[in-house]
Amino acid sequence: MALFATIQSYEHPALHRNPIICPKSPSKNPVGSLRSIIIPMKNKSLLHAQVADSSLVQPLLAEDEALFEFDEYMATKAKKVDKALNEAVPLQYPKKIHRAMRYSLLAGGKRVRPVLCIASCELVGGDESLAIPTACAIEMVHTMSLIHDDLPCMDNDDLRRGKPTNHKAFGEETAVLAGDALLSLAFEHIAAKTTNVSPERVIQTIVELGSAVGSLGLVAGQMVDIHSEGKEVTLRELEYIHVHKTARLLEASVVCGAIMGGGNEIEVEKMRKYARCIGLLFQVVDDILDVTKSSEELGKTAGKDLVSDKATYPKLIGIEGAKNFAAELVAQAIEELAYFDGAKAAPLYYLANYIAKRQT
Repeated sequence: MALFATIQSYEHPALHRNPIICPKSPSKNPVGSLRSIIIPMKNKSLLHAQVADSSLVQPLLAEDEALFEFDEYMATKAKKVDKALNEAVPLQYPKKIHRAMRYSLLAGGKRVRPVLCIASCELVGGDESLAIPTACAIEMVHTMSLIHDDLPCMDNDDLRRGKPTNHKAFGEETAVLAGDALLSLAFEHIAAKTTNVSPERVIQTIVELGSAVGSLGLVAGQMVDIHSEGKEVTLRELEYIHVHKTARLLEASVVCGAIMGGGNEIEVEKMRKYARCIGLLFQVVDDILDVTKSSEELGKTAGKDLVSDKATYPKLIGIEGAKNFAAELVAQAIEELAYFDGAKAAPLYYLANYIAKRQT
């Protein structure tokens, strides 16, 4: 029996009742009254989120409360994920394919998606151990998407995370197979390695992740993106691309963590709405960085969208309009978290800001 009656997708009618905000024009200040948001914390302390172009979050905590150490939190969680990923893909025969899988999977990166998964699990009362296998699986899926996205038949990129892309290091045939192997391993890993979680919740998680990456998820966004190159694209069409190609997997990261942690239907839906905002935010920031940073700073080829004549938010509404839209998305994400205890939700508050302020 399914835990929830339906799994909302971006084609679900509910989306039209709660759509992602999309700016109609690059206005100078679309944020308006959302520029300053006060969020209640435990013991009446406050987290004050300055939602401006810089999207700076400044914690104002009572003296009796320890400051939330976000950098330490990210480093600790990422280290645990890296250890689990290393164990999940041992170097074994045939060595070339496993070496290629490990090359991209263990190449570093911010581990935003697995950390979101873990933070969501903990927010609803679950232990991080319940979410680690799913967090690893999500990173496997994400890595697959990067390997395939870099291929000559797709974005034809030579650089990823400061290193040669997988097909440059191992050849196109091996890169395709490495991505395929990581995708299939992801679902196997959730089913085989998850413990102390009901079978119903494991199945729900697998369905959620599968829908995020399939023909109505990541693949849909990638397909529309490819066929939109060199064409006039509306804001609505651009949002469809970004929501599916990038945001959908980030949404799954948060939702899967909440499901594994034992979240109820209301909690899962609140976190889904939060995740939709930060998922689109991630891609808006990506669009901005592509035209404002160098390849050395990004660790990947800069200016690729401009060269391939792809639709981006800076192209359609300008850099300032894109920055203001990013600020709106941060504000909306924070608003969704107001349902939860502020202290427990602190990692997700800071993760929203981290995504907004990232420089790579």
